[in-house]
Amino acid sequence: MVSKNCIFCKIARGEIPGDMVYEDDDCVAFRDINPQAPTHVLVIPRKHIEGLAETEPEDQELLGKLVAVAARVAEQEDLVESGYRVVINWGEDAGMAVPHLHLHVLGGRKMSWPPG
Repeated sequence: MVSKNCIFCKIARGEIPGDMVYEDDDCVAFRDINPQAPTHVLVIPRKHIEGLAETEPEDQELLGKLVAVAARVAEQEDLVESGYRVVINWGEDAGMAVPHLHLHVLGGRKMSWPPG
């Protein structure tokens, strides 16, 4: 399923340009236009899923692949040695701006805890 009006679906389809760092049949990864760290890449499924709360049992394999792609992106971006963070937000209070499931891969600077 795709959404005609979802900005991330449009990026995944190539209708809106994105600074792509990874693509396959199931997902894409591109640089965030409002980066919160020196490296900030979003990993999204091509399938439109609004967020974790909207996943179905059949999405389990796709969810695992998204995490694996996040790790691959971190390796491509030379973040493994220094460390990186992978974040999934759900809902307005968590800061989710686009209602399409996405993983943030953040690195290139010291992260603080707690994150919020």
